[in-house]
Amino acid sequence: MAEKKAEFVVTDRRRFGTEGEPRPEAQTAEEDKPAAPAKANQAGPAAANTSAAAKPPVAAPPAQHAGQAAQAGHSVAGGPPAAPEHEEEMAPPPTAEQQSKLKEAYTEYGKQIDNMIAAAGHAGEGPLEINFEAVIQSFSLSALVQLGLYPPGSEPREPDLIGARQTIDSLEVLQEKTKGNLTDSEKAMLQDVLFQLRMNFIGVTNYWTKSATKPGAVPPGVAPPLDRK
Repeated sequence: MAEKKAEFVVTDRRRFGTEGEPRPEAQTAEEDKPAAPAKANQAGPAAANTSAAAKPPVAAPPAQHAGQAAQAGHSVAGGPPAAPEHEEEMAPPPTAEQQSKLKEAYTEYGKQIDNMIAAAGHAGEGPLEINFEAVIQSFSLSALVQLGLYPPGSEPREPDLIGARQTIDSLEVLQEKTKGNLTDSEKAMLQDVLFQLRMNFIGVTNYWTKSATKPGAVPPGVAPPLDRK
C-alpha cells in the first residue's frame, strides 16, 4: 500500500494587493496569530537568574532603639562599645546646707572640748590654731618620727622608710596642688621642709643599708630570726 504524501498548503500572507489596497484575508490571519511569548520567558532560566542577581540587596531594618545595641554590648555608629547601664554611679556630694550644718556641729563639739580642758586647769594647753604652717609642721614631724629622728637625742631605732617616703611624697603633692596660691613665706617654708626631709631620708637610708650588709644584720622592716637554742 502506497504511503499518502503530505499535502502542502500555500497561504498568501501579503497584507496589500497589487494595487496597494489592504487584503481582508491578511488582516484576519494576523488577528488569529497567537501572541508571542514574553522576552523573559524566551530567555529561559539563565535570564531569570541574571535579573535576580541584578536586584540590589535589601538592607536590614534598623534597630528599634539605640539602647538595644548598648544592652547587647555592640557599638553604635562604629564607636566603642557602650558602657552597661547597670554600672554603679557615684553618690552625689553633700549639699551646701548639709555641709554648713555639719560644720556648725563640729565647731560646737570643739568648744565643748575646750571648756572641758579649761575646767581641768589646762586652759593654756589647748590645740594650736590650724593654718598652712601648722599643716606643714605636722607632716614634717610625722616624717621625722618615721625616720627615727624624733625626739632629738634618742637612741637610733629601726625607721619606717616606706611610711616616711609616703609622707614626704604627700608634701610634694601638696606643693604641686597649691602652686600659685601660697604667700612667699608659705612657699619658702614648704621648700625648706621638703629639702631637709629629703636629706634626712637619704642619710637614714644609707645608714641602714650599710648596716644591713654586715654579717648577721637584719634589713629594716624584716623581723629578726627566732632564737632556737
